Amino acid sequence: MIAIGIDLGGTNIKSAVVHHEKGILYRYSVSTEASGGADHVLDRIVEAVINAAGEAPEEPIGIGIGSPGIISLDRTTVSYPPNFPGWNVININQELKKRTGYEAIVENDANLMALGSSRFGEGKELDSLIMLTLGTGVGGGIIYHRELYRGANGGAAELGHVIIDYDGPESNSSAKGGIEAFIGQRFLVRNALSLIKKYPDNPLARDFLDDPDSLEPIHLSREADKGNELAIRILNDAGRMLGYAIVNYIHILDIRNILVSGGVAKAGDWILDSARKAAKERLMPPYHDGFEIRYETLGNDAALLGAGSLAFEHIATHR
Repeated sequence: MIAIGIDLGGTNIKSAVVHHEKGILYRYSVSTEASGGADHVLDRIVEAVINAAGEAPEEPIGIGIGSPGIISLDRTTVSYPPNFPGWNVININQELKKRTGYEAIVENDANLMALGSSRFGEGKELDSLIMLTLGTGVGGGIIYHRELYRGANGGAAELGHVIIDYDGPESNSSAKGGIEAFIGQRFLVRNALSLIKKYPDNPLARDFLDDPDSLEPIHLSREADKGNELAIRILNDAGRMLGYAIVNYIHILDIRNILVSGGVAKAGDWILDSARKAAKERLMPPYHDGFEIRYETLGNDAALLGAGSLAFEHIATHR
């Protein structure tokens, strides 16, 4: 069985031919050109779908889509996705069926990272898990008893906006002091630069204060590997805040398997070891058993695999 998986991003639209057992058979990418408006973006999605379908070894059963924005409970409609000018409320199922002939089903992109991990990745053997996507912002997905947990209205798992410091820094939401403001890439870098400025003789200051936009977590990780105490401090502090957020997730959900993915997670154990330590210090003792934080090695493929899995589980079963 074959499905088309789509990962709708503000910069690129990625598509894949996904086999229900073998995973990704073929990948394709087109630029989103979001500034062209919603109708133009839909045309770009169609291009990605048609290209992938042309490489499929058999007729796809439908399209699974990971998208930012508000997703309707019936998984047909995307409303007000950020960074998509002119896209208000669009029934993407109707639009793509009209343009391609395929049924389409849509879900939050971070949720599909969790689903892809559960079906093809580190989460394959786990009954329940929490996925954290540590990218430009912080996204999340929850798998409970092998099913995607969506909440009462489909909007569950906005884990990046769990507040851990009510007087903390701002991010891209009204949840001031949310974990995204500490561990989301743009905010981690913002916090790092404010500290780096205080140490002008540090290699990080020499390399990045004149070009702050080029600083990424991987640079901090490389300096930490060299023994740079400032880099170690920055990453450890970010990991500690992540650990505090994870305590809240576990105490609420009693799900103790935490998987992380995304560019910030590539800083590795400089962040994750600190998160593990902070979480263990503050988790109530009964929750220590089975507690684990792991890195999801699928990377962005998890979203495409999750999109394909969504189609297998919710389009194929209703045909």
